[in-house]
Amino acid sequence: MRSSVLLLSLSLLMIALPSVMAEEVPHVATETVKKFHEALAAQEKEGVLAVLSTDVLIFESGGAEFSREEYAGHHLGADMEFSAAIDRKITDQQAGQDGQVAWVLTRTATTGTFREKEIDARGVETMLLRHTAEGWKIFHIHWSSRAK
Repeated sequence: MRSSVLLLSLSLLMIALPSVMAEEVPHVATETVKKFHEALAAQEKEGVLAVLSTDVLIFESGGAEFSREEYAGHHLGADMEFSAAIDRKITDQQAGQDGQVAWVLTRTATTGTFREKEIDARGVETMLLRHTAEGWKIFHIHWSSRAK
């Protein structure tokens, strides 16, 4: 079931992508993504978890985490440490919405030092969000990066 929902969401994203890429769409969902990154950089675990759906699916570096609980128990600590140590600049961001689902597509430039290693990378991030009674919740994240 989860795979079907994710595939449907990604299919909708791909259909809508050309119109989203044509112009920047201001969107309240971008504020949720901003809160997520601010909480990561401030190492505020509860702030990060507050904007994630319980069934969030996170893809990063060929791996996957299948829930908010799994993310909190595995990579969240390292992600907070990394975000606090580096400088992340948004180079491009677009957002869109189709009903109760929104997407925020972001390109970044990341520099700094993390665990004694110099970082100078370009990244892309896809976040899918669902509107709930509590506001927008992130239900899928896909991160990818490469050295500059």
